[in-house]
Amino acid sequence: MIFKKILTSSLLGASFIGLMAQSFIPAYSTRANQVTQTNVNTLLQEFEALGIKKTGTVANENALQWIKAKYLNFGYSAGQIVEDAFSYNNGMSTVNSKNLVITKTGTTYPNTFVIICGHFDTINGPGVDDNGSGTAAILEVARILKDVPTEYSIKFIHFSGEEQGLKGSAHYVNSVVNATNPKMNIKLVFNLDQVGGKIGNNNNTIYCDQDMGGLSSNNAASQAITLQLANCTTLYSPLLTAYDPAANSDYIPFEQNGEIITGFYEYTRGYLEHSANDTLANVDKVYVKNVAMASVGAAQHFAVAQSTLATSESSLADDQFQIYPIPTQNVLNIDFVEVGNAQFIFDLIDASGRLVMTSQNQKQIDVTALDTGIYIGRLKIKDKIFQKKIIIKK
Repeated sequence: MIFKKILTSSLLGASFIGLMAQSFIPAYSTRANQVTQTNVNTLLQEFEALGIKKTGTVANENALQWIKAKYLNFGYSAGQIVEDAFSYNNGMSTVNSKNLVITKTGTTYPNTFVIICGHFDTINGPGVDDNGSGTAAILEVARILKDVPTEYSIKFIHFSGEEQGLKGSAHYVNSVVNATNPKMNIKLVFNLDQVGGKIGNNNNTIYCDQDMGGLSSNNAASQAITLQLANCTTLYSPLLTAYDPAANSDYIPFEQNGEIITGFYEYTRGYLEHSANDTLANVDKVYVKNVAMASVGAAQHFAVAQSTLATSESSLADDQFQIYPIPTQNVLNIDFVEVGNAQFIFDLIDASGRLVMTSQNQKQIDVTALDTGIYIGRLKIKDKIFQKKIIIKK
């Protein structure tokens, strides 16, 4: 991020979020939980190893090719990937660089796009927080949603030239969005920039950026979308939310073009961006994982992902995982095919998405303290997740 001004912000209270509340969708939660700490750590390590990725340098091009290789490994085809070249004059010479654009076509509205974006260029350091963290989160979203049908098309865009004044995103808006005939129809732009926090901080909250300046005509729509982003965050990740004015990142050229924008930015700022100390050792990797989980949940909501799991997404078949009796009054029994001596966690989530009970390695769960209602039972074992609907009736 070129520089983000700090303004006083407040936590989004439950009553405020409730104005735009979405229902908890178990399939969305299952996919959000497919973000793994191992994947996030590996992506951040590899991003750091690519060095200082200043726009126009060999390292910058190497980073773009590294990102491209990730999409190909996820199973995206070469035809879905575009290297979007641009150039600008820095006062001394012409600088050449590229954005990377990956398109996943929607089933119902193929010509309307949810853009999920962030920059990969850095200055004065490897930029693991600014913005390897956003890059890693976007890659996890793209990996997990690769084969998940969405009603709206998604464009995953990795911008270069952000640190020199939003050069890559400004080019994309002017030379691609507005040059498309008819003009590209964008549902919203969801930007992830500097979401790594700093190791040692209490990184339990994420800023949700909303449009509070620039064109006034898109402010209200951005606020509504940002409240939805905040709600998705609390539904599908452990993070708390706060709001912040959108500023100085790649969503701004879109905002100036009249598009609806939102985004994520770290709440407790590390202040190591643009320095040699913006390294993996100083980034909170668990925080990046949690942001990625929230991003998977929000991306599904924004693009309207299929709300039932495909067979390939289920961790255990129905005949391998049973909870009984349903409905129940006092006790739930959990029965599943053993996977070696693996430890397991069982969570109960209420209809609002709130975690109301968790247990470890217990196959009998006392639910007498819970109210009558519909819950989701979630079994987690060996990084796999399976969910069933639970009815408690007194």
